[in-house]
Amino acid sequence: MADEEASNKTKDEAQDSQPEDKASKAQQNSEHEEQNVPEHDEEVDSELQEAIDEAVAAALAEQRDTVMRAQAEVQNMRRRCEVDVEKAHKFALEKFSAELVSVMDNMERAMQAVGDPQDEKVKGLFEGLELTMKEFLNILRKYDIEQLDPQGEPFDPQIHEAMSMVENPDVEPNTVINVFQKGYILNGRVIRPAMVVVSK
Repeated sequence: MADEEASNKTKDEAQDSQPEDKASKAQQNSEHEEQNVPEHDEEVDSELQEAIDEAVAAALAEQRDTVMRAQAEVQNMRRRCEVDVEKAHKFALEKFSAELVSVMDNMERAMQAVGDPQDEKVKGLFEGLELTMKEFLNILRKYDIEQLDPQGEPFDPQIHEAMSMVENPDVEPNTVINVFQKGYILNGRVIRPAMVVVSK
């Protein structure tokens, strides 16, 4: 019986020591796992932060560039619209004024057809035509339409149209010596070039 008690004690002690062994094994395992987990590395953190900062800076630069391009495009569109509106205001009368200048041509022809302005029979008609032409020219000037009468001026192909060239030793070459038809300009744009004879 003493042997049985001794063997029971040994079993009990073995069982009591098993939980201690299990606890020590668990503690050893947790220490081993902690050793396997890498420690927090500051160098890795700083590299990661640098990479993030670079990515953010690149994204910001790209967005800034996109915004600047969009703003530039809007400004360009605004300028183009302003120029178009300005041209529309300046040259809205272009077709209408081109029609008006033919009326002026007819009045000049009528004055030439009248004959001698000193003749009492036609003096009143001539004066009436002359006053009407002056008034008409004033109205044209009011709307920035200028008459081109280049008699004696150097030939300019941008505002003159040469109908013919004639030898004339009295004037320098490329000088307008006769005007067939006067020209007109609206705000610096030629409505109709002056038709001229030019010296060789």
